[in-house]
Amino acid sequence: MSERDTICAPATAGGTAAVAVVRLSGPGAVAVLDRLATGAARSWPTRRAVLAPLADAEGPIDEALVTVFRAPASYTGEEVVELGLHGSPYIVQRVLEAAVQAGARLARPGEFTLRAYLNRKLDLSQAEAVADLIASQGAAAHRLALQQLRGGYSAHIDALRQQLIDFCALIELELDFGEEDVTFARRDDLDALLVDLTGLCTRLIDSFRYGNAVKQGVPVAIVGAPNSGKSTLLNALLQEDRAIVSDIPGTTRDTVEETITLNGILFRFIDTAGLRETSDTVERMGIERSYRKAREAGIVVLLGDAAALNEDAFLTQAAILRERIGEAPHLIPVLNKSDLSGPEAGRGGRVMRISARTGRGLDGLREAFLRHVRSLHEGDGGVVVTNARHVEALAHARQALEDARAGLGQGVSGDLLAIDLRRAQHHLGEITGRITPDDVLGSIFGRFCIGK
Repeated sequence: MSERDTICAPATAGGTAAVAVVRLSGPGAVAVLDRLATGAARSWPTRRAVLAPLADAEGPIDEALVTVFRAPASYTGEEVVELGLHGSPYIVQRVLEAAVQAGARLARPGEFTLRAYLNRKLDLSQAEAVADLIASQGAAAHRLALQQLRGGYSAHIDALRQQLIDFCALIELELDFGEEDVTFARRDDLDALLVDLTGLCTRLIDSFRYGNAVKQGVPVAIVGAPNSGKSTLLNALLQEDRAIVSDIPGTTRDTVEETITLNGILFRFIDTAGLRETSDTVERMGIERSYRKAREAGIVVLLGDAAALNEDAFLTQAAILRERIGEAPHLIPVLNKSDLSGPEAGRGGRVMRISARTGRGLDGLREAFLRHVRSLHEGDGGVVVTNARHVEALAHARQALEDARAGLGQGVSGDLLAIDLRRAQHHLGEITGRITPDDVLGSIFGRFCIGK
């Protein structure tokens, strides 16, 4: 890969549409445009759309709306040309072929954003936010990605790193005056800083539970005995007939998954096979899959039949399920069919009561989902971590800070303290890309679409 190349790619999705956009970037972008727009004016205005005919060796291709962005005031920091075309896949393909014949090459995945990073238009966390923004499926995920793209998260990490750099500089200055027994970095102040930074790293790491839930969607497994109304509840939450509803036990033999957005947060609902003892091999496989989905979920709704169960018996079932799935998922016991008469109907208050058939209690259930997600967010100053790579770097940085504080308590020398402080700086620098191995860059930008 060479930054001296001029690259080209479609910036809009494939298929027929009203408009398609082809983007070029690199030192020869305008020269390629000149070869495509034969007969057009060669004095292209900056940041102003101009209508120009495009042609190749075979003849006219299309009339394009051409916008030129001059370096360094462009997305990539290079010369960028955007061609607004009629949205025919044939036209897009011919324009790309003509651009390649004129001296460009096809871009690799994420290469436009990679160039923006290499040209310091974005740091690495902002570049990752571009991909998150494109992939966002709800208002909350969009808001977090936009916050990160605007640099709020980067500024937070850089501030942490700068505090370490300042203290490390003082400690290393002491080493230059080792024979004179001079102290520039007060050890009490360093200890207080290490405590603060360790706590801050911990809070950022903990915020990942919320950030990942918002980014990926919160998996909600609906489990329970056959005929407790799991499929009816899924259909009621989705407000469409997505799952088959039947009075015959064992109708649902595999998981059914659908998504909805509540208050801007994406939830992935999973209707599972009914939990019961069975000799049917296929149904038993479905039941084992139900338990696995419950263990992997963020929220588990245990659904019972209010017309057949009292609360004590139902809570016993909930305790057994908790032993089976572990402590991680948030378990919500819900008695369905509360519109029908049954033991202790409407009394007790220890479990939620709903009627999936009539819709009674569903608003309270939705609010319980949202309340759980909100409880996950205890981030620092509104900063939320959404990327697993960042969590790993923060964990390594926290370990280095803890090692430095342990060494400080043991009275180790300044040069050994400086090693741990530099290690923490290194891992924080990995988040924003100040320190980044090439293989990490390849992994990050390889997940982007070609035209971004």
